[in-house]
Amino acid sequence: MPILNPAAAGIDIGHREIWCAVPADRCEQPVRAFGTFTQDLEDMARWLQECGMKTVAMESTGVYWIPAFQILERQGLEVRLVNARHVKNVSGRKTDIQDCQWLQRLHSFGLLNASFRPPDEICILRTYLRYREDLVGLRSMQIQHMQKALQQMNVQLHQVLSDVTGLSGTRMIEAILNGERDPETLAALADKRVRASKATIQKALRGDYRPEHLFVLQTAYDLYKIYDRKIHLCDKQALAQMARLPSRAQNPLPERKAGRKPIQDMVAGKDLRTELHRWAGADLTAIEGIGVLTAETILGEIGTDMSRWPSEKYFTSWLGLCPDNRISGGKVLSSHTRQVVNPVSDALRRAAVTLQNSQTALGAFYRRMRGRLGAASAITATAHKLARLIYRLLKYGEHYVQQGMEAYEKKYRERVLHNLKKTAASLGLELVQKQQLATGVS
Repeated sequence: MPILNPAAAGIDIGHREIWCAVPADRCEQPVRAFGTFTQDLEDMARWLQECGMKTVAMESTGVYWIPAFQILERQGLEVRLVNARHVKNVSGRKTDIQDCQWLQRLHSFGLLNASFRPPDEICILRTYLRYREDLVGLRSMQIQHMQKALQQMNVQLHQVLSDVTGLSGTRMIEAILNGERDPETLAALADKRVRASKATIQKALRGDYRPEHLFVLQTAYDLYKIYDRKIHLCDKQALAQMARLPSRAQNPLPERKAGRKPIQDMVAGKDLRTELHRWAGADLTAIEGIGVLTAETILGEIGTDMSRWPSEKYFTSWLGLCPDNRISGGKVLSSHTRQVVNPVSDALRRAAVTLQNSQTALGAFYRRMRGRLGAASAITATAHKLARLIYRLLKYGEHYVQQGMEAYEKKYRERVLHNLKKTAASLGLELVQKQQLATGVS
């Protein structure tokens, strides 16, 4: 095979040591081992430059590859992060030295495709947003502990309040932790918007306040407040990083969806939707099912540069939302979608579920797919359509034009009639509408 990348190196990442291989004609010792300390990584980068290397391939091993990737990239080397499934070694020859040589050989032949990694400024934002999601999960866990402690004390707050961590629930829990036990006094803390009656709330607040359950409630509530503050701090850091990104907005921000409230940063007071539109140049929240936080997750993962994917088909394939046709002997063995771990795919699937009762074209599409294929396939198909819409908005910077359910149903009916006429014509028949047939008989 012809060598396409003569200045290519291969690196096998480990926890304690890193093995690096260069072409045999570049160094007397083409394979070397380095430690994982920062000084060792910098020495490895200098050795690669002395050998005249311009591009490096490494596997995505846990999170151990991140320091080496960043240091090598900072030294001006082109680093390719490759999928371990695509570089399987020859059976029976599995060592660290052979791994790095195998990577170097494949990369020199141009057989390795780089995994997607956004620019460094997007990686910073992505780190904040991913950690925020982890904090939200930890906060939710503390809410569950609070609800369990209340249930064990037979304080049925969940039956009279839709959210025990809302304004009314927080007041009551704080009063309980401060020693208040009178149901009437606790019920008076409920907001006027609570639909349950005062008598029902008082019954719900008459419980068996045991000290061990109160301790669990106090601990879970304290941790809940800590995680809540850290989430707001993470939001502040993400918004500050977003403000440093260049603006792509060329058109004014469209009107907000009916019934949607602005999501503002608690410290800076900035509208998150406005900031996302300034940075992305398109309003993703105009698409049905895409909220502000979903749009923030998508943009924080992929950025705004869609040139990495030549078309929307490549984009949906990277997301794992298109059929993965496995063909052997001219026969399709399977067409299920690939199992991928992608936060964007997860966000799009969650957005697709919210379209179940939407009186829009996307909602009608989801219901039609659900009737034909089932709920799971309908979610994937709708997420695929959302991904195509997002690709077009980010690449061309156009406004999203909402299509009503009536227009969608009309277009679908016309498409079905066209297919029926085409089928009838192939059989030598003519399709006649029932109304025209009745008029001709009369």
